[in-house]
Amino acid sequence: MTMGGEATARDGRRLRLHVRGAVQGVGFRPYVYGLATRYRLGGFVANDSHGVVIEVEGERASDFVRALPLEKPPLARIDEISVQPVGAVASEGFYIRASDQGRVSTRIVADAATCPKCLSELFDPAGRFYRYPFVNCTHCGPRYTIAERLPYDRATTAMKRFAMCKACAGDYADPDSRRFHAEAIACPQCGPRLSHGIEDIAAAIAAGKIVAVKGLGGYQLVCDARDEAAVQRLRQRKQRDQKPFAVMVGSVDAVAGIADADAAELALLETSPRPIVLMTSRHQLSPAIAPELARIGIALPVTPLHHLIFEALDAAYPLAGESWAIVATSANPGGEPLLTDNREAELRLAGIADLIVSHDRDIVTRADDSVAAVVAGRTQFIRRARGYVPEPVRLARPVPPILAVGGALKSTVTVTRGSEAFVSQHVGDLGTAEGVRVFEETIGHLLSTLDVEPAVIAHDLHPNIASSRFAEASGRRLIAVQHHHAHAASVMAEHGLAGSALALVLDGFGQGSDGGNWGGELLLCERAQFRRLGHLATMKMAGGDRAAREPWRMAASALHGLARGNAIATRFAAQPQAARLHALLDQPGVPVTTSAGRLFDAAAGLLGLCQVQSYEGEAAMKLEARVRAPRSMKDGWTIEDGVLSLFPLLARLAAEGIDPVEGAGLFHGTLAAACVDWIARAARETGVTTVALSGGCFLNAILSCEIERGCIAAGLLPLLPRQVPPNDGGLSLGQAWIAALQLEQYGLEGTA
Repeated sequence: MTMGGEATARDGRRLRLHVRGAVQGVGFRPYVYGLATRYRLGGFVANDSHGVVIEVEGERASDFVRALPLEKPPLARIDEISVQPVGAVASEGFYIRASDQGRVSTRIVADAATCPKCLSELFDPAGRFYRYPFVNCTHCGPRYTIAERLPYDRATTAMKRFAMCKACAGDYADPDSRRFHAEAIACPQCGPRLSHGIEDIAAAIAAGKIVAVKGLGGYQLVCDARDEAAVQRLRQRKQRDQKPFAVMVGSVDAVAGIADADAAELALLETSPRPIVLMTSRHQLSPAIAPELARIGIALPVTPLHHLIFEALDAAYPLAGESWAIVATSANPGGEPLLTDNREAELRLAGIADLIVSHDRDIVTRADDSVAAVVAGRTQFIRRARGYVPEPVRLARPVPPILAVGGALKSTVTVTRGSEAFVSQHVGDLGTAEGVRVFEETIGHLLSTLDVEPAVIAHDLHPNIASSRFAEASGRRLIAVQHHHAHAASVMAEHGLAGSALALVLDGFGQGSDGGNWGGELLLCERAQFRRLGHLATMKMAGGDRAAREPWRMAASALHGLARGNAIATRFAAQPQAARLHALLDQPGVPVTTSAGRLFDAAAGLLGLCQVQSYEGEAAMKLEARVRAPRSMKDGWTIEDGVLSLFPLLARLAAEGIDPVEGAGLFHGTLAAACVDWIARAARETGVTTVALSGGCFLNAILSCEIERGCIAAGLLPLLPRQVPPNDGGLSLGQAWIAALQLEQYGLEGTA
């Protein structure tokens, strides 16, 4: 936060303050009102297009200015306070003025979980909000998901259709109420209503049924997490064979029954965004929750409705010595975007859910649950969405207005405004028409909300993905950014690096600047440009894209590369194509890749952990789950002319009878040690000692920690992404930063 101006008030002078940041929809105006009243000041406070404008007049105006940032509401974020003296007008009293309109340069805060005071009211039989599923105040509740535009007032949200009753109107106008100017205020008399009773929901869950529930950012599918038959039915109906489900428990105390969590993980779990947090599973729930994985995603109740469901389950269906745990997964059939519309939910979820629970408050912006983990004591995002978006990433300096449209998987978009980069919520994959529609809807809403007209659009180098096609069809000036350069730049952007840095990018797939299939890259990034210093040794991809879905094919490629192709047919006899794969790999023109993701697939295939994947990253996740202690294999790699080969390691993993636990530990330890050696050599050659670590493989906590630790021991400065995911969810931020650097270096004329 910065404080601008040295103005003080003497002899009753009047001061005007402009407060910028996340200061709308968080109780900031009532806070200012209370503070001004305490100091007996006259004047006003109002939302405007830049944030909040305040004028104060009186003997203690200077004390007010000093106190303003110290006692702010819990959800408020102050970036800057500017102060200037103005002419006195002899104000009588202090009041909240109607919002000013104009070009927007403020922002909306993210949705926040139910606060302790509202939770207390929820279960107070004497209170107005007793058992009301939509209780909220200025400290909690929906924000971004119900906001249509700024300034953030009730008339610009999904709450505009609900006329306040006398009691709510009284709270809204009462400076002493916690709901003073709480835009989402509602009660049973005047607010949104559920389609079904809480008891009906609890009864359905307890009976082993699947329930669709409309949450803050979209519909969720819930069922009893201890009921194997119910979880299997959910998998069958949702057509989700192996991909893990998240689990919700009623309180932080209930976590101990299903996971081994440390203090940092529990603290993250209880933050107001209420992310799903990955923790080491104790395997006390249905085995179908997270098949063959070591970690489980756990969340706490986000909304009053969630709290009421657990209260009803505990009251009517108590478990002896145990706590209720429910599956809580996104309601997105067939991998499509999260459902938000009531009518659409009734149609699309009819064959999945036994009970569909809706309400009549619209969701303006869909937002999946955020997913995070604690890695080396710090938060790492797997998916950044509800609760965090639209909080911006602060850039090192102001940049032109840019729209960056990300990649094809785990899609996000980024819009820059001044020194802020607004990374959208997780949109998802763009492989369906509905996915593309939501992608375009997200772009429109973000540009409209921020009131930004982009100077250029940054996009991936691959021309045949939906985001690149959108950019091409826009008619705007374009900047194409190589995929792995963007991964590196996302780390550089959040850490404020504009100079030189090494970058190790371990990823699944991205089109290289030579048109090839890249994915394991060592880069030297210098301002807006990069140079490829090295890459992982190439491996053949028999069957092209099928090899990314069938790890046994990458294992076969490894055997072929080790001159053991004759063993493919017997090693993978259960696969119909195995008998002919050796001959196919001998033919010219077989696609090759440098992908680190495919290297993980090869290792998992050789160790018999996953032959065919039912979801992206399954083989790598099951390989990570087997690690007990990473161990480096002596002479397990070679580096020649910048090419890092792990074929010596793969030869060890290909040995008959190797224990998968031993092999998984050897793979992780050797790959990490090899990467540190690779980086250290490049650092000696270039003199650059700062290294950005990014790409989807850095979601692997063991690999991440081992490489970071090794870099530090080698005298290097490793930087990991913390504000966005290392996977393609962070791609758009990197694209925006590279585009900004190119505009700075070459100007707009050089970007056509």
